[in-house]
Amino acid sequence: MPQREFVPKHYEPYNSKTDDNEGPSVHLRSSNGNRTFEFTFEAVRSNLFRISFTSQDHPLPPYPSVPKPTQDLSNVHTASSTTGSSKKIEVGDVTASVDWSHTPVVSLSWTGSDKYLHRDLPLRSYVADSTGVAHYSVHDRNSLHVGLGEKAAPMDLTNRHFILSATDSFGYDVYRTDPLYKHIPLLIKANPEGVVAIFSSSHSRGTWSVGSEVDGLWGHFKVYRQDYGGLEEYFIVGKTLKDVVRSYAELAGFPILPPRWAYGYISGGYRYTMLDDPPASQGLLDFADKLKEHGIPCSAHQMSSGYSISHTEPKVRNVFTWNPHRFPEPEKWTAKFHETGIRLLANIKPFVLASHPDYQKLVEAGSLFKDPETKEPGVMRLWSAGGAEGGDGCHIDFSSAFAFKWWYDGVQKLRRAGIDGMWNDNNEYTLPNDDWELALDNKDCLKPERSQVANSVGLWGRSMHTELMGKASHDALVDLEPEKRPFVLTRSATAGTLRYAASSWSGDDVTSWEGMKGANSLSLTAGMCLLQCYGHDIGGFEGPQPSPELLLRWVQLGIYSSRFAINCFKTSPQDNSLGDVIEPWMYPEITPLIRDAIKRRYEILPYIYSLGLESHLYASPPQRWVGWGYESDPEVWTKKLKQGEEQFWFGDTLLVSGVYEPGVSVAKIYLPRKADASGFDYGYVNLNAPYNYLASGQWVEIPSEWKTSIPVLARVGGAIPVGKSVATRTPGEEKIDVTAAVLEEDDYRGVEIFPPRSSSHGHVFSTTWLEDDGISREPQISRFTISYSSTEEKVTVGFTRGEHNAYTPAWKDLDIILPHGDSRHVVSDLGKPLEYVGADPRGRQVYRLKASSYVPKIHSAK
Repeated sequence: MPQREFVPKHYEPYNSKTDDNEGPSVHLRSSNGNRTFEFTFEAVRSNLFRISFTSQDHPLPPYPSVPKPTQDLSNVHTASSTTGSSKKIEVGDVTASVDWSHTPVVSLSWTGSDKYLHRDLPLRSYVADSTGVAHYSVHDRNSLHVGLGEKAAPMDLTNRHFILSATDSFGYDVYRTDPLYKHIPLLIKANPEGVVAIFSSSHSRGTWSVGSEVDGLWGHFKVYRQDYGGLEEYFIVGKTLKDVVRSYAELAGFPILPPRWAYGYISGGYRYTMLDDPPASQGLLDFADKLKEHGIPCSAHQMSSGYSISHTEPKVRNVFTWNPHRFPEPEKWTAKFHETGIRLLANIKPFVLASHPDYQKLVEAGSLFKDPETKEPGVMRLWSAGGAEGGDGCHIDFSSAFAFKWWYDGVQKLRRAGIDGMWNDNNEYTLPNDDWELALDNKDCLKPERSQVANSVGLWGRSMHTELMGKASHDALVDLEPEKRPFVLTRSATAGTLRYAASSWSGDDVTSWEGMKGANSLSLTAGMCLLQCYGHDIGGFEGPQPSPELLLRWVQLGIYSSRFAINCFKTSPQDNSLGDVIEPWMYPEITPLIRDAIKRRYEILPYIYSLGLESHLYASPPQRWVGWGYESDPEVWTKKLKQGEEQFWFGDTLLVSGVYEPGVSVAKIYLPRKADASGFDYGYVNLNAPYNYLASGQWVEIPSEWKTSIPVLARVGGAIPVGKSVATRTPGEEKIDVTAAVLEEDDYRGVEIFPPRSSSHGHVFSTTWLEDDGISREPQISRFTISYSSTEEKVTVGFTRGEHNAYTPAWKDLDIILPHGDSRHVVSDLGKPLEYVGADPRGRQVYRLKASSYVPKIHSAK
């Protein structure tokens, strides 16, 4: 947009309440002729601060992605003092100062420190720019910058420039394409001294220049530019990334909980629902039979949109309809498919072409965007067939009460037909005109303070509809089955969308070694933006078919992500309609290895699902940057590790790396060091041959032959709860979810422990995992804790249950699994030897803690 910067000056304090003069807030007004701007700064919580910068023609975001939080400073030390044109505010451990000598300049630091955690750019901090605003701040070139939802690799965003918008970036370059699919204006700056996040609540398009612009006058700065409206931003301060991500969740909403089955293998492929001979309904049943034939467990299948393509010309997608040739009796077919034990997700897209049966109904109800000049629906070119083919049509305006209800009814219709979850796809809202008008009669948009603002797509923001689409899908499922956990998968997302959509992925990636490597960076930064049940299309959505080596490497890596899905649309000049698919058995020479990797995914599902519960309760992402929790290790702040491309934590116990070039059989990985209270770190154990123990704080080379494994190491002192290597059902699941015929019960539990190879010198390690029934909307979460210590001769194990455990799992006994090569005997902390089970198929010694002979102590978990 044109640059028309105007820097308001000559600010004076003003207060709506006289006692605000002494409180933890600042209210300023600047009058320049007939242009009046207001600036506010207020402490909301001990580490959360809100600012606003507005004028009559730059109003607050009319539909903010987060609700304004209630101030809560109870039991927090606060103090403030004003000197001339500046005010200092102490809130807990944070000191904030606002200096309005020229323009308002906010500075944040730890109380007693002279180092800034954040500082606005003097003389050019808060700026009106045409129809929007800009916020300039001082750039720290040495810090790690992450966030913005989903941005091209590498993970560190420092010295780069980004468009804040979302688009259908089919076949994107993971290192170069911008924007991608998400619109989350959250930028986090981290260094060993502390972490500060800046978050804008606006759905307006904009940009973030994270130090990519340098100026001889202004020096090194970063700037958030917003195309429309006034500014509402939040500063979040913390000692660590974990602190700030959790505080952000307290503002935006904690990740909602997916059902347990969503953490299993999710199959997919555009081709399957496009089949006419045999029809897609039979083709999908054949696919399920092949899964069974090859012994590959699967939890759900993503039905691409081919099921909704009209059987007659024009053969385009009509959302909420079924192709009568491919699926002549949808309810009977879904019931038959559920007999395989696999659930179904249906692809739904928020637009209609002129040939849609309900198009005229939506036009007459004013449920499509309106061109202000013609007063006709805003028509645009839309993708709706094959590769890059489409037709003219309109997006659904979810600010319309009629459109919202139409979508809600359509989702319920699919659910009644047997669809288990909704796949909100193509929901980036790449509308071509900022001036298109909205209906704004949806009750969610009818707020008194929003009644006087302009009715335009630009001000309200395209991505508002991504969020409302998520809400419509979510609410429809909840209202139909109030006790059951809804599952909405979304391709695009805003901060607010994540209150309704439980899972997301990185969109239409490309098959390449580079694409697999760069995807790690996307996972890590997305997780810090609360996209925590997140993954990638394993093997690549678009592009050539992966080689056997690349496919196996990608599967080996992908089982350690929170979402594991194989889905693709391999177009070519010869085949632009059906495309090709990636199937686990496509290369017979590696099919057993693919099967083993997927079965390992199911084996560690109790660990993965516990990480999902942890995400829901505490906002800790399952996949974590190597420095997460290891901020005191200076090596994690080096450039290579700040890129987030090659290794990551999967929970607290597993350190995972990959191999990102063909023909390479050794991987280099860094082992971060975190000293305990005694100043000692016990290091790591290699979970693959040669099963060696390694000291922390060093770079090591790990043998990683491609038909064997990628590097996976366990932190000594950690633990991994494990179950059966197949899809299972939990007690109570069948009462709510009667459609899936999963025969195996979740009645086995083991715990892989990793004691030092010698003595722990009296140190007792402890790990708690979480469980529930995996399906209830209001889960009863139980906690189980394994503790252990070791000497040269034995390992001593204790087990406790949470004090208020409401969920009782099907498993009773608990197997204790030692690392490969550890032949010590195991005793309970009551002094009794455990039953020796023998060696498992991996050659590991297994001991059983019998429920009948061991009464676990009850502990009160925080």
